Amino acid sequence: MRSRAALPAAMVALGLTLSACGQGDSGDAAQSETSSPAAAVKVENPLVATYDGGLYVIDPGTLKVVEDIPLTGFNRVNPAGDGRHVLVSTSTGFRIMDAAAARLTDDEFAAPKPGHVVRHAGKTVLFSDGTGKVTVFDPKKLGDGLPDTETHDSEHAHHGVAVALSGGELLTTLGTEEERTGVHVLDANREEIARSEECPGVHGEATAQGEAVVIGCENGALVYRDGKITKVEAPDEYGRIGNQAGHEESPIVLGDYKTDPEAELERPERVSLIDTRTGDLELVDLGTSYTFRSLARGPHGEALVLGTDGALHVIDPESAEVTKKIDVMGEWREPLEWQRPRPALYVRDHTAYVTDPGGRKLYAVDLESGEVTAEAETPKPANELTGV
Repeated sequence: MRSRAALPAAMVALGLTLSACGQGDSGDAAQSETSSPAAAVKVENPLVATYDGGLYVIDPGTLKVVEDIPLTGFNRVNPAGDGRHVLVSTSTGFRIMDAAAARLTDDEFAAPKPGHVVRHAGKTVLFSDGTGKVTVFDPKKLGDGLPDTETHDSEHAHHGVAVALSGGELLTTLGTEEERTGVHVLDANREEIARSEECPGVHGEATAQGEAVVIGCENGALVYRDGKITKVEAPDEYGRIGNQAGHEESPIVLGDYKTDPEAELERPERVSLIDTRTGDLELVDLGTSYTFRSLARGPHGEALVLGTDGALHVIDPESAEVTKKIDVMGEWREPLEWQRPRPALYVRDHTAYVTDPGGRKLYAVDLESGEVTAEAETPKPANELTGV
């Protein structure tokens, strides 16, 4: 394990380790006003952004808001996995949005403290932090009420995540409300076939080439591959990986990396690259900090990080070298509260979409040319960003 510096460090880390995905902080005030079907607008390959008070449906070409859907409370958005729908996490569950029709439906997967949404192997998996319940469904069945589901109850409620694999296995986290310790894997009959509790503070997931699954820990990561769980040790005693981005054609997973358990808000400048073939972990110094909404993968498996320097950093995961910097916007600073808006990165095909809530801007970046191909203003600062 080695650390490779690509750019000089420029900022001092502050702050406490951030829990980037906790729907438990969504608040109890989330109530909605469903948009009228008569007012629905057809959008091809729409983007969806959250703002304080609702949702924007955005045309991906012009980046213009084509529908503004009121929805109170702190809400989050994820692709449902069918190329049409988006799942909106509210305080009561996962609400189904027909993004192509620019319409929020009344259909909802009930889930106290809705947490992670994972799409893999033609299945979409929801995790309820409030109950520990895992819900698995075929996203192609969305559109006419709720689809049939398979459910699994964790032993204890916790902030967790689960992944459905192509062979019918289900990988899901282990923990309680006080402590998260690891993962176990259940076969198609839901019998346990693998387990590891060598993962304190287990958080986040990503899948890689060969259906390897990476789960983050406070001292490295776990890799599940070919029926076995392997521990990847961090080079520091406390080396937290909590957010990851994978690509099905790359055996290497991009992750964040934090080293200060006492910080109020740590502003890391290094990212991790985890090789699922060998179990090696390599660090890349960006010379700028980033946040949990900064990580993505490009169309060729390149690792992408949106820095607080306003640039998109492109990393070759095999060489662990920064190969390109694309200037997108001005410098920015991560807010102390994770629910507050901060720039977000969402990638689809060869285009990276970047929000700038401070300037109320949205950018489209061609990853091949490095050109900003479109920009537009949003009426209010955008927070989360996703698409179909």
